[in-house]
Amino acid sequence: MRVGFVVNDVRTEEAKYTTTRLAMSALNMGHEAWVMGVGDFDYAPDERIHARARMAPKNRYKSLESYLIDVQGPRATQERITVDDLDVLLLRNDPSTDTGHRGWAQAAGIIFGRAAMRRGVIVLNDPDSLSRAQNKMYFQDFPEEVRPGTLITRERAEIRAFAQEHGKIVLKPLQGSGGANVFLVRPDDLANLNQMIDAVSRDGYVIAQEYLPAATEGDTRLFVMNGQPLRYKGKYCAFRRVRKGDDMRSNVHVGGEIAKAEIDDTALRLAEMVRPKLVTDGMFLVGLDIVGDKLMEINVFSPGGLGSAQKLEGVRFTRSVIEALERKVQYAGFYRRNFSNVEMATL
Repeated sequence: MRVGFVVNDVRTEEAKYTTTRLAMSALNMGHEAWVMGVGDFDYAPDERIHARARMAPKNRYKSLESYLIDVQGPRATQERITVDDLDVLLLRNDPSTDTGHRGWAQAAGIIFGRAAMRRGVIVLNDPDSLSRAQNKMYFQDFPEEVRPGTLITRERAEIRAFAQEHGKIVLKPLQGSGGANVFLVRPDDLANLNQMIDAVSRDGYVIAQEYLPAATEGDTRLFVMNGQPLRYKGKYCAFRRVRKGDDMRSNVHVGGEIAKAEIDDTALRLAEMVRPKLVTDGMFLVGLDIVGDKLMEINVFSPGGLGSAQKLEGVRFTRSVIEALERKVQYAGFYRRNFSNVEMATL
C-alpha cells in the first residue's frame, strides 16, 4: 500500500504528533509512507498531480524521534512522486495553523486532495466535506441536542445580551484551534467585555457559547473512526484533558494534563447522534471533545492525541487506523467503480 501524509510543513512536524505516529506505523507494517507539505504539490501540464515527498530510508523504526530525524534530514528518500499513483492520501494539515501568515496554504491540501480524488485516490478525510468544515460553523450542522447554546456574530450588543442571559459564557474565534483567544466571561467581567470581543474579533467572527459547569473537570477526547468510536483490543481510543491551575483551557499545550478516560453511555450516545453526518460527510477519523453531556467541538482536521490514548490504554491504536486503510484499499480493488470517495471514507 502506498500512503501519502499531507502536513502543514514537513520541517515543522514533531515526533509527538499523531501524524508522525501514523506514518511510522504504516512504514513498520510494510507500506510506503510518504510525507509532504501543503506547499509541495504541483499540477503538471500532463494533468497529473505530483508532490515533492519524503520517506524514511529504513523499513522499521522503534523510536519516533529517530524516524522523524530520518524523514526531515538528508537520509530521507526524496522524490517527486505522482500523487495519482498513491492508494491513500491522508489530509493531516491544520488550516488554522496557517491563518494570516500563510493564507494560501489553508485550502491547498483540500484543493490538491480533491484533484487526486478525481483520479481514483482514496482521500481522507473527504476533501469536499473538509472544505465545508474550515471553520467552527460546521459544528452547528450537527443535532442541537449535542451542542451548547451558541451565538455567532461580530455585533457587541448581541454578545452582551447573550452574556447577560446566560450569566457565564465562553468567547472564541470562529476560525482557529488550540485554545488561542479563548475567554471565560463571568457576570463580573461585563465591564471588560468589549476588550475581549476586540481580541477575538480581530480574525473574524466571534463564537459566544454557554458555559458548561462540567468543564471545570476538563474534557474528554474520543476518537471516532469510520463513524464508530475507535476501539481496539477492547479499549476505547480516548483520554481526558484536565485543567491545571486557574486556566479554563484544558488543551495540553497550554498546560492541561492528561488522564485516563471512562467512556460511558453518555459519551457513546453523543457519538451515535453525530455518526450519521460524519458518515455522510466521509469523515474517516475525527476527535470528539466531550464535556458532560455535550460536545464542545468536533475535530475533523488532523485530530491529535492518539499517542496520549495509546500511553494510557496500553494499546497501539495507530495499528488499528492503518489496518482500516488496508481494508479500504482492498475493497477499492474490488468495488471502486461502485463507491464514491465519501463512501470509501467510512466503509
